[in-house]
Amino acid sequence: MLYRRTVLAVFAISLMVSLGLLVSRFDWLCMPALLAGWYAADLASGLVHLALDYHPCPPGRGLADIFFYEGSRESAEYLALRAACMARLTPFQRIAYDFKTHHPRPDALGRRSLWTQIGPTLIIAALPAALALNAVAILGHAPGWLIAFGTALVTGSGLAQYFHGSLHRNPAPRPVRALRRMGLLMTPAAHQLHHDTLQRDFATNCGWSNPVVNRVFRALRARGLLDDAGLAPQS
Repeated sequence: MLYRRTVLAVFAISLMVSLGLLVSRFDWLCMPALLAGWYAADLASGLVHLALDYHPCPPGRGLADIFFYEGSRESAEYLALRAACMARLTPFQRIAYDFKTHHPRPDALGRRSLWTQIGPTLIIAALPAALALNAVAILGHAPGWLIAFGTALVTGSGLAQYFHGSLHRNPAPRPVRALRRMGLLMTPAAHQLHHDTLQRDFATNCGWSNPVVNRVFRALRARGLLDDAGLAPQS
């Protein structure tokens, strides 16, 4: 628990440092840079979502048994079965499996803790990127526009799964609702287009990049690289 709180605290402090430096070096280029960084974070959310949705689960690990489990998912039997299956997976394989379980049970994501939603992203990418941005801004005297782009990218990428989870919460937190009204986060209705087909609109932040991600999906699909068998564990 202390480890998790420390990671979250360091990430928050790092973002505050970047914001402070951004304010001190703000110029007219910072606003377009902020929007570009927010777009890049949305694009990253879409490409990662696409890749993990269709990445096949490893066979022979019992994942189909828990994916299609028909009893109570709070029962001792299910929890023991799930724990045994997860113990046989790498961290990446667990994340890919979680993306698949999200489709038949989308509201479960909104009930998960903040750490469960964003912890892996922080450890793997967002926290190192945030600290690197601090170093570049302080030691390298980066211009305001670069700090703006990096801050928006790191924030949007680091919180992407939280924003995704908020699409499956009713009501969503007030800050999220405010950002939706400003067009900086997408609405549940817009995200539902993804769940209706699982073949479009993979971005989960603001959705600005979905036209590009949809083209990437169609190009990969046309080349036979995205098989529907990857959407669920196979027996």
